Amino acid sequence: MKILFIVPYPTSGPSNRFRVEQYLPYLDEKKVVYRVRPFYNTGLYFLLRKRGYYFEKFAYLSAFSLRRLADLFRSLSCDVVFIHREAFPAKDYIFEWLFRKFAKRMIYDFDDSVFLKKPAKVKAVVRMADRVIAGNDFLRNYAALLNKDVVILPTCIDTGRYKPAAEKGNGRKVIIGWIGTPTTSEYLKELKDVFKYILDKYKNVEIRIVGGMSGNFLGPGLVYKNWSLEREVRDLQEFDIGIMPMPDNEWTRGKCAFKIIQYMASGIPSVASPVGMNLEVIKDSVNGLFASSAAEWREKLSTLIELPELRRTLGENGRKTVVERYSLEANKDKFLGLLRKDTAGEGVS
Repeated sequence: MKILFIVPYPTSGPSNRFRVEQYLPYLDEKKVVYRVRPFYNTGLYFLLRKRGYYFEKFAYLSAFSLRRLADLFRSLSCDVVFIHREAFPAKDYIFEWLFRKFAKRMIYDFDDSVFLKKPAKVKAVVRMADRVIAGNDFLRNYAALLNKDVVILPTCIDTGRYKPAAEKGNGRKVIIGWIGTPTTSEYLKELKDVFKYILDKYKNVEIRIVGGMSGNFLGPGLVYKNWSLEREVRDLQEFDIGIMPMPDNEWTRGKCAFKIIQYMASGIPSVASPVGMNLEVIKDSVNGLFASSAAEWREKLSTLIELPELRRTLGENGRKTVVERYSLEANKDKFLGLLRKDTAGEGVS
């Protein structure tokens, strides 16, 4: 079997790193021939986040558009073209349509409510795909209205790499941590007053934001760190409590609870909004805690700060949940099976 993976981001982008790239060593073991073709390289991926540089951006985009044209011809010799999110960063779906015409089979994979941003494009691509892989039940329900072969594959994690710290030491600060992107760090604003309350009440607590907006956009006392691929696991392991606040809307219901899965894999107890897939991953007071209001956030964070034994129990239970249900090891055979034509999907007609 020969597969062409068409993905938007370089390895620095989390989406296809976990939806595709982490499975590649397993495909190597199974002697599957593949090629991964991101649209952006690392330089363009980070350049697009900066203001200005218009000439450089145009030059990059032009060059990578030509590379994507070359991928169309590569698809002629492949058994499967696997498109994660989109083949080309535009509202039209000409590249996806051409891949469907050129390829023997086309699989479409998505892990966010991307149909809210590009509704016509995503609708058309879901319809034309031979199989659709959705990151959660909310996304599957959308796709099942358009395609009969839709299956859920959660965004999984390598629990051999993402694991609890060997030792955190005694007498250190209790670190409440969040990790993500500047875009999703907007959700932290609803906790601004909660953070002030916690920092005023507990002098042994540090609130650490990794990968969010820089500066004190949430007020003084918080520690901000840039995200890096090399430090991601270590940054997570330094947390004592992980948080995932989110509003309840169509976009967040399409989220795959991956922040929670990262925390749990690392043995970190988490407090999260009861929204979307969070409700599936967390069993309240067993492997994590839910908070719906500022009062509940203050209460749940205070409880975890004051009760290290509860942090340990929730962290251990969360780790067990991820190993059993959301780990690479538990899902790698399913991933390979979904690439094969003779493997039936779990579609809803």
